Amino acid sequence: MSTVIDDRTELAWPADPGRRRLGLLSLLAAVYTYALVVFGGIVRITGSGMGCGDDWPRCNGEWIPAFTFETLIEYTHRLLAAGIGIVVLAVFGYALLKRASPGVGGRAGMVRPLLLAAALLIVQAALGAITVRLELPPSVTIAHFVTAMLFMATLIVAAARGGALGDGADVASPAVRRAAGWAAAAAATGLLVVALGAVTANTPGAPPACGGFPLCNGQFLPQSGALPMEIHWAHRTAAFLLLFVSIAAAANAYRTRVSRPVRIAAGASVALIVLQLVVAAALILMRLPQSLQAAHLAVGAAVWFALASWAVLARTTTRA
Repeated sequence: MSTVIDDRTELAWPADPGRRRLGLLSLLAAVYTYALVVFGGIVRITGSGMGCGDDWPRCNGEWIPAFTFETLIEYTHRLLAAGIGIVVLAVFGYALLKRASPGVGGRAGMVRPLLLAAALLIVQAALGAITVRLELPPSVTIAHFVTAMLFMATLIVAAARGGALGDGADVASPAVRRAAGWAAAAAATGLLVVALGAVTANTPGAPPACGGFPLCNGQFLPQSGALPMEIHWAHRTAAFLLLFVSIAAAANAYRTRVSRPVRIAAGASVALIVLQLVVAAALILMRLPQSLQAAHLAVGAAVWFALASWAVLARTTTRA
């Protein structure tokens, strides 16, 4: 059903408790995934990635192993990962049962992003097994992390389409479409930063390669030619680019007729990016303490959550 008000078009799904419930369950799954990503980072930061040896899905040959500190961290991470699998498959199954309801099935409904989430879940489980079997190869570890971020984004899309994040934008006017384009650009830049961050964290010698902040070893363009330093500097440069793009995108959103949830997501994204830069500066200047490594990961994942929410809300025309 479509109504036209001035130059805006609003697509309004009839109120449906099942759709709303699906949206809230998808949001819960996205938050769960965020927590799982942070805990996965703690596994890496504490050196617990091989806490269960090279055994998968069992841990050191047992379903319930003898626990050391590293084993407990890795085993807990695996239990949490199994939990998100149960949650997502249950939400997807419920969406299939409700697929005939307005806003659940169809091109702009919730079934498609949840189907993609289920597929990414299978890929993620396979990558987790490969990571353990091959004893934490950096390339697979990086792919495992980026896939987790994409998985979280699909759940955010489903949550937004279910109305769990509030009203989206009215995307009929050119100005609002441009604002949506800016939001998408910020999210794409954020994904680049996330990927480069994973590469930096998993490249030996890269995390401490740039001393000082914001300059790298006192230079704006470091000239050493060492790969770890170049990787670190590329990540840092992309982070500053993200800040500028996000500020420009947020300013555009506030000037344009977008809904309050879109403005909130834009503001939250910029605020979290600024916080992340502060945490990154402290991390470098204090020589990489584990507590700040965990904080850097947690805030970074929150930045991606906010950017993905902003981008999907800016393009979502459905109203709860």
